[in-house]
Amino acid sequence: MQEEEKREEAAEAEAAANGHDKEPPEATTAEAETAPTEPATEEVAVEDAAARIAELERQVVEFRDKLLRAVAEGENIRKRNERQLEDTRKYAVANFAKDLLNVSDNLRRAIEAVPETEGAENELVQNLCSGVEAVERDLLAAFEKHGIVKITPLNDRFDPNFHQAMFEVPDSGQPAGTVVQMLQPGYLLQDRLLRPAMVGVAKGSPEEKKVDTTV
Repeated sequence: MQEEEKREEAAEAEAAANGHDKEPPEATTAEAETAPTEPATEEVAVEDAAARIAELERQVVEFRDKLLRAVAEGENIRKRNERQLEDTRKYAVANFAKDLLNVSDNLRRAIEAVPETEGAENELVQNLCSGVEAVERDLLAAFEKHGIVKITPLNDRFDPNFHQAMFEVPDSGQPAGTVVQMLQPGYLLQDRLLRPAMVGVAKGSPEEKKVDTTV
């Protein structure tokens, strides 16, 4: 009986010993299975962070480009407004000046309509002509004050940008294309043509090259 109990205890002890010997391999297997998990998780986290950084960098570049475009557009608008204001300041009197050109023309016609002999013999007529001439001088001075310049191209080369040819004059003794008659003076407002001068242009001989009098 005692021997049988001893055999059972020995068997249990051997089974326990065998069980303890097998556990470590199981733990080792579990560790082997779980060991690669941590590096893989860190790798995913690094990839996510790199992707996020790349996205932020892209957004920075995009926002910087939009900012530079907005600044450039604002600068263009500012310069355009300045030019418009400058043009308004320069040319605001254009329509009013055009209306006054006829007044200047009529003053000159009135002066030229009086014969020289009549002015010399009649003191009243002479005083009247002097008064009209004074008014003309004041008007032209006011024109110049506001940037309106008179164009008198007599004996100058014809320029279609500033002159309007009304006819050609043959046998004028001047080279072809020379302004030999002026029917009406022209005017400039600053650097802009207000009215072209109406002129007659010398017509050259057949041997001379014909001058283009078109604009």
